Amino acid sequence: MPFDPITLEILWRRLISIVDEADGAVARTAFSSLLRDAHDYTCMFTDRSGRELAQGSFATPGQSGAMALGIKNLVRQLPADGYRPGDVFITNDPWALAGHLNDVCVMSPVFHRGRLVAFTACVFHHSDIGGRVSSDNHEVFEEGLFIPLVKLYDGGVLNEPLLQMIRFNVRTPDEVIGDIRSQTAANHVCAEKICQMLDEYRLEGLDDLAAEVIGRTERSMREAIARVPDGTYRAEGVIEQTPGQQDVVIKAAIEVRGSDIAVDLAGSSPQVDWGGNVVFNFTYAYVHMAVKSMFDPDIPNNDGCAAPIALRAPEGSVVNCRFPAAVAARMQIGHFMTEIIYRALARAVPDRVLAGSGGTPATMNVFYGKRGDGRPWHSVLIRGGGMGASSRGDGHSVAIFPANGANTPVEILESDTPLIVEKRELLTDSGGPGEQRGGLGRRVVFRVPDDAYAPLPPVNLAIQSGRYRHPPRGLFGGGDGARAQFLVNGQPGNPYGLTRLNPGDVVTMDAAGGGGYGDPHRRPAELVAAEVQEGIVSVQQARDRYLVAVDPRTGQLLVDETRKLRDAR
Repeated sequence: MPFDPITLEILWRRLISIVDEADGAVARTAFSSLLRDAHDYTCMFTDRSGRELAQGSFATPGQSGAMALGIKNLVRQLPADGYRPGDVFITNDPWALAGHLNDVCVMSPVFHRGRLVAFTACVFHHSDIGGRVSSDNHEVFEEGLFIPLVKLYDGGVLNEPLLQMIRFNVRTPDEVIGDIRSQTAANHVCAEKICQMLDEYRLEGLDDLAAEVIGRTERSMREAIARVPDGTYRAEGVIEQTPGQQDVVIKAAIEVRGSDIAVDLAGSSPQVDWGGNVVFNFTYAYVHMAVKSMFDPDIPNNDGCAAPIALRAPEGSVVNCRFPAAVAARMQIGHFMTEIIYRALARAVPDRVLAGSGGTPATMNVFYGKRGDGRPWHSVLIRGGGMGASSRGDGHSVAIFPANGANTPVEILESDTPLIVEKRELLTDSGGPGEQRGGLGRRVVFRVPDDAYAPLPPVNLAIQSGRYRHPPRGLFGGGDGARAQFLVNGQPGNPYGLTRLNPGDVVTMDAAGGGGYGDPHRRPAELVAAEVQEGIVSVQQARDRYLVAVDPRTGQLLVDETRKLRDAR
């Protein structure tokens, strides 16, 4: 059936509101702060063939992009008559979906008046899936419980043995099972609201609406890509590895031909002997994120966005690893896909790209241990860094980009764990200088208590992050952002694996700053002076990098003398 523009817009907004209601159900029912507060989850639904139709506002690009490919493949594993009302499926197969075992997917078929009309699915990043929690594992078998595609509910009947198996393979079973039930509730909300919409608008299914929305999205995306000059654009990125191993190299060749984009990652490093390996779906997710954010950021996220984008990633490489590679820390490499695509296309569309970001990759800190009374505890803290600057403005400070999560509040960390946060502050001069300045990084200092309420030693800290050796790079003359730092009792620690902390230990974690964009000498001196007053930029950097004149006797910035100084240089 045809849709007039007004009806189509109303129905599209209705689709988004449906998924956002499912998001709201997560916020009300999830047990883990990683979900409630950091929003590390994605809700979405598809048409009956598995094509993504809508995703929630809190969707993360890695999960949503990987799901867009993965759900279609899962749907095809069973014929249409293999589903029945009340079925709910569950899996955390990294190669099928979002790239590591902690991302658990719950998927449900949606029936309306006895007919299969859609699938609703959500992926939660569970803070605990068992296994050895560390980036330096060597195989996926070390990383936790692997759940193939199985039924969590069969015709409405709960698979109790499956829940028991999960319960006995994780450290905090009440939280994990509670979060799985939250996923089921989110799917139920989504399915119920879809059926209400179909009844209200007297639609037999979603097929016609899906074809219209997806088709329009694809046309809009292609029109945006077609404005870019044809050609092949290249970039190369270096990503630090664990000590003693060679750095990972990612090579990208991006061919633009008319309204199509083909991304070739041939020449990238082979898969590695630690958890940074990336499955194809997750690599595709962040390639897709980069292309869409550059060319048509405001159009709906659905299957139509992906249609113009082709990806080649050699099997066995670090961007398309083979089973049973370790993948728990896949974002340490996967998050860089977006940055490398930006860098490759910077020559073609310089006004649509960002400099390197300190929140790439987002820092994932996994804490676990036992309390003084012997009860286990487990928590995940997500931290961002300074966002890279662009032609349009300064980078945001302490942003989780491109992952789209939220920084975990200090109050939540202290509530969920025995740890005590002593300091949290923005870092002066951490943003790369430029005509547009990179966002600031942040310092967090926490202590393991050593009083009567102290946890039983040790407290385990597994870090998944980067930027300790290679800083976020600037663009078009902009300076690099500051590097990340990890200290234990004032001494450099190991940010690439598992650290064991004892009562009284003090940990300092500095997130990297974002890269700058453009020549720092072009930044208005008045703006630099204001930033010195706010503690964003030091007097020394104002003088040395921005060439703002300084009175040698008082240390005051001399804005009126700056033009003469810059002309002399």
